[in-house]
Amino acid sequence: MNNKIPGGLPKQAFGRAFDLSSLKKPANSGDVNSENRPGKPVTQQNLVSDFVSLSKTKLVILLLWSERSPQSIEIMQMLAKLEAEDKNRWLFGTVNVDEQAAIAQAMQIQSVPVAVAIIAEQFLPLFESVPPADQVRLVINKLFEVAAQKGVGSAEPTVPNPEIKLEPEEEAAYEAMQKRDYKSAKEHYQKWLNRKPGEQIAKIGIAQADLLLRIEPLNPSLVIPKAQANPADAILQMQAADIEIAQGDLESAFNRLIKTIKTTSGEQREQVKNHLLQLFTLVDPNDSRLVKARQQLASALF
Repeated sequence: MNNKIPGGLPKQAFGRAFDLSSLKKPANSGDVNSENRPGKPVTQQNLVSDFVSLSKTKLVILLLWSERSPQSIEIMQMLAKLEAEDKNRWLFGTVNVDEQAAIAQAMQIQSVPVAVAIIAEQFLPLFESVPPADQVRLVINKLFEVAAQKGVGSAEPTVPNPEIKLEPEEEAAYEAMQKRDYKSAKEHYQKWLNRKPGEQIAKIGIAQADLLLRIEPLNPSLVIPKAQANPADAILQMQAADIEIAQGDLESAFNRLIKTIKTTSGEQREQVKNHLLQLFTLVDPNDSRLVKARQQLASALF
């Protein structure tokens, strides 16, 4: 899941604008052939009438998928099962991006599978790929709460939140973090990653531990003014950016390093760029500040 929502939905993503006005009725107005797939097929003709409009009274979850993606079929079956468990308290819609490319383009979808919720006619990106079923259940239960806050449906979940069992290394890392033993926390996350290469939570944990280790000896009241007074000092700029990220001032951190990239060259420029990319991993991929920073980085590099 890109792990945005284990305990809650990213508020900054709510209401993300999709340019549905760009959709135009195609010459052939026939519906997509469902081929006995679960979920209700979404087309250009019925997206607004059957899904967006319905979202004013009922939670809607869409899956953008493709026959060419085995993961798409897996998450489709999982969502269909969860919809049945919830006794149709929410509507499950499926968008075949190969046949409905205009919808995928309007929603700015780069790859599949991708799940998107619609609540009160507002779109909320959920997750990509295939998260574990228990985490998907947590997301749906949280969506009931968000929908209820918007006056849509009831907040009470049909199925209680599942007990999520932590991996042993993950549990040990959390305990180390609580004790501010960031070195041990990083070691536990690294053991987990060694055992399960590609584990995204472990990668994020290592990046978080590295950040905390870097800023632990720093004094923010000294570092940030010093960095402002010495804009050509790349090391100071990276230290200041670390502090700003830890304080939640993402925009300042990103702008600082992008500006430094523009004014440096060679190995130093590469070092700052890699540092910025590492900070990117700590931020919700749908955060508008991150999206903007990625675009600015690309412009700075090319």
